[in-house]
Amino acid sequence: MTSLKQLLDASRSRLTPVYGGSEASWLLRIIMEHIKGWNQVELLMRADKEVSDFTVTRVNEVIDRLLAYEPIQYIFGDTYWHGMTLKVSPAVLIPRPETEELVDIITKDNPQPDLKVLDVCTGSGCIAVALAKFMNFPEVTAIDISDRAIAVAQENAALQKVKVDFQTADALDLGAALTAKYDIIISNPPYVMDKEKSAMEANVLDHEPAIALFVPDSDPLKFYKAIADYAADALTEGGRLYFELNPLTADSLKDWMQQSGWNDVCLLPDLHAKTRFMIARK
Repeated sequence: MTSLKQLLDASRSRLTPVYGGSEASWLLRIIMEHIKGWNQVELLMRADKEVSDFTVTRVNEVIDRLLAYEPIQYIFGDTYWHGMTLKVSPAVLIPRPETEELVDIITKDNPQPDLKVLDVCTGSGCIAVALAKFMNFPEVTAIDISDRAIAVAQENAALQKVKVDFQTADALDLGAALTAKYDIIISNPPYVMDKEKSAMEANVLDHEPAIALFVPDSDPLKFYKAIADYAADALTEGGRLYFELNPLTADSLKDWMQQSGWNDVCLLPDLHAKTRFMIARK
């Protein structure tokens, strides 16, 4: 039989060459939480106790998938983000920490109740669900072109017990699907240029949905321009447009927004000092 300590030590030895020591330890904590329900304290208390062959096999199966660069969030089907456990699948991007910052910016900027909010390219629904949960009684609509993504987003809204109106629609042709007026429009659209692929990690490039990530080098702002053009008509007077964006195209987008008549166009950095967000007012 194998002790828990022996299993963890052997697993860490397999993971560390690929992920590094600290991330390997984090991954093992996630694995044991999901497979056995044990937290860090319980792992220490049970270190010398034997684990079943089934547990050893299950842990090794997960590690095999991690060594093939499959994200652990997809392996177990969930992720912890902005204080919530959210469902994820290969149909949606794994929510990033930077997007938590965007949610915080929006909720701080908009404390008033009963605002009408539209989230474009909702993916897992993380932004829409968080805003429905943390804003002051908003009316939230969220769209995505992928029916599979919408299904994940609907599950997340149900898990968090919030109401969001999810609709399947094309971000490049919103006027054909939506006719309402909104106080806030948000989007974290595809923004990674094709030329950036060579610098990306295999766990993202090989497993996350390309349709939610990439834009052609020849037209990297196509989603922003389409959404901003729609928002110019769909926002209420003084309404705000929020974008998460690619630092490489931030200045170009700001110039285009100002030339298109938007007011108070502001670029903001994320916690890593990269230009990551834009706010504009109608």
